Amino acid sequence: MKQTRHTPEQRQQIRRQPREAFVAWQQARLQQVVAWVASNNDFYRTRWKSDVCDTKDFLSLPLTLKSELVDSEQGRAGRAANLSFAAEAYCRFHRTSGTTGRPMVVLDTKDDWQFWMEGWQFVLDSAGLSEADRVLMAFSFGPFIGFWSAFDAVVERGALAIPTGAMSSRARLDLVQTSRPDALFCTPSYALHLAQLANEQQQNLADCSVRKIIVAGEPGGSIAEVRNRIETAWGARVIDHAGATEVGPWGFADAAGKGLFVNESLFYPEFLDVQSDQVLQANSAQTEGQLCQLVLTTLGRFGCPVMRYVTGDLVRPTWQKESPFVFLDGGVLSRADDMMVIRGVNVFPSSIEQILRGIDGVQEFRIEAWKQGEMDQLKITVEDEKNDPQRIVKAIELRLGLRVGVEVVADGSLPRFEMKGKRFVDNR
Repeated sequence: MKQTRHTPEQRQQIRRQPREAFVAWQQARLQQVVAWVASNNDFYRTRWKSDVCDTKDFLSLPLTLKSELVDSEQGRAGRAANLSFAAEAYCRFHRTSGTTGRPMVVLDTKDDWQFWMEGWQFVLDSAGLSEADRVLMAFSFGPFIGFWSAFDAVVERGALAIPTGAMSSRARLDLVQTSRPDALFCTPSYALHLAQLANEQQQNLADCSVRKIIVAGEPGGSIAEVRNRIETAWGARVIDHAGATEVGPWGFADAAGKGLFVNESLFYPEFLDVQSDQVLQANSAQTEGQLCQLVLTTLGRFGCPVMRYVTGDLVRPTWQKESPFVFLDGGVLSRADDMMVIRGVNVFPSSIEQILRGIDGVQEFRIEAWKQGEMDQLKITVEDEKNDPQRIVKAIELRLGLRVGVEVVADGSLPRFEMKGKRFVDNR
């Protein structure tokens, strides 16, 4: 089965469909995909004990965890276990970032890569990127799939892709001035780092040519305080999106920048209750606006399919009349493993970041968690131009109802990040 390529007009038609009509198409597509996987993928054929005839049967299948996808057999150790074909059928080699375990090698066929490109076109549509745009890619590349897929998607759209490879941050800022890009691709952390560096060099980024900043890799793109800080520094609009090496580019931003749509034309979403791990009914009062863990099934990546994959992303789904796709208010809020319970209050690193980014003078921060007996404990280290930790303590207490320790350290002493920011140190 091959991935269908859609024109911009066809993608808009998909997004304007009534949900009832779209769901009927989606259910038919899901049955086709599951039937193909059951016949052609050894990983899932051995896991599934019965034939899958309809959605009810599909929902009885076991969930897939990331730990189950890593092949441990000698000679294939570290490679994704859910590959459908022999190695010679694949033309793309990539590896997960390893932020939630050891890195896993994921391979894609030529058709699978088109699946990635199709997903990316929805992202570029949301950013309003045209073939007339120049796009600076602030990535060091390597085997991480997000960089290569973004680059190829920009090229496929016909825009000018400007790679920066192993260039330093100062060299990239210089390239912003000389190549005059219309758009910048990077993580939220790196956009803020470049802004701070430009300020130190007395370079006004608000006067530069960049008017669109497409971000991913962290929750920041859909956090209002982070987005506002980036947009103010750059004089540009921030566009969030989401994806994963083992899944694909599954989410794109709404026009207001308040969250992400799950691209249900390519991914079938489900939602787990964070307490019971039970699947919740979609588009219902039970699920609307509730904190859930996102589960995804790919509807077009056949060389390395994932069925009912537990992403580890915490989200709040809502269903809107004007869209066939489920909307995630606030985007990806956090990782399930990162949730802390501090004196009875559920706390996420992204919630703390939202507060810190809204405090004038706070440049960088680190959150440290550890166990004391059975209790989670929390400490925050910040670079603060005003050297006033008490105002930060009070802001967190006001917003979260918790009093936590805050320590101020010298400017520049905390690490900066080009890829996913690692500001949360979990020693529990």
